[in-house]
Parts: sequence; C-alpha cells; structure tokens
Amino acid sequence: MDANEEINPVESIITDDETINLKTHIKIKKYLSGEVVSLKDNYAQVKLSCTKEMAVDEMGLIHGGFTFGAADFAAMAAVNDPYVVLVGALSKFLAPVKVGDTVIFEAYAKFEDARKREVDVIGSINDIKVFEGRFDAVILPEHVLKLKLKKVRKTQDQKDQKDHK
Repeated sequence: MDANEEINPVESIITDDETINLKTHIKIKKYLSGEVVSLKDNYAQVKLSCTKEMAVDEMGLIHGGFTFGAADFAAMAAVNDPYVVLVGALSKFLAPVKVGDTVIFEAYAKFEDARKREVDVIGSINDIKVFEGRFDAVILPEHVLKLKLKKVRKTQDQKDQKDHK
C-alpha cells in the first residue's frame, strides 16, 4: 500500500444535489460491474452498460456473470460499509440481456442495525424486470483478508506451541 493511500478510501457520488461517499468496492471496474448513479442510506442504484466484451455469442447475449456482478455491486453499495462481504445469494434471471442494453439495478438493504444484512435487488431494462435477487451480506470488523491472515497466524502459533512442548 502506498504511504499516501488511505486505509478506507471513499468515492464521492453526487446524487439529488447531495454528496454521498461510497465506502466499499472503490476499485471495482465500472465498465465491467456498473456505475453507482444514486446512493442513499440503505439504497443504491447501479447502471450497467452492456458491451460486446461481455457477450458470449454472435447474437450479443451478455454472460449472466456480468448481470450478477452488477447486482452484487448494487447490494454492497446499498450497505455501504468498507468491510461488507457477500455470504450468500438467491437470484433469478428473468429475461436475456444483450449488447447495447443498459440495465438499472436498484438495491434495498434491510436490518440497518444488524451486522447481517439482506439486500433485495431488481435489475430492469426500460421498466422490464430482467433480474431479481436477495443478497446476504455481513459487515466484518475489518477487511476479510486480514481476518483470514489472523486466523492462519493464530493456528500456526498454536501449532508451534504444541511442537515446542
């Protein structure tokens, strides 16, 4: 990490004449996962512009992974915590998405006071629903990769202590 880089960077999003800071997924590639166009408490709207690089065939069908990825990004943005992680999802692909489509995902997070969150996400093209899903997220006390490293180190330390007895 560069010494000038913030530990918890934010991206400012101007929406409805107010600035809201996006605190999660700051380095996500917007051309692959969508762009946040509206952000409020427990709500996010993400726009995915579907390009030929996302297509799986000569007809221009977009791979469902891009649709799911943008929906996931919308869900995480609705929670908007730097340490939010996805732990489960149930999704339905209701209509095909093709090159040239713009999908708008709206995400509504529930249980604001809890560490676990459910987020409902709907994806639409011109008011036609193409995706719906429920995303389960957890807010961790620190970055998920730091937690894993601590667990590995603790396990190794315990093993080392046993070996020295």
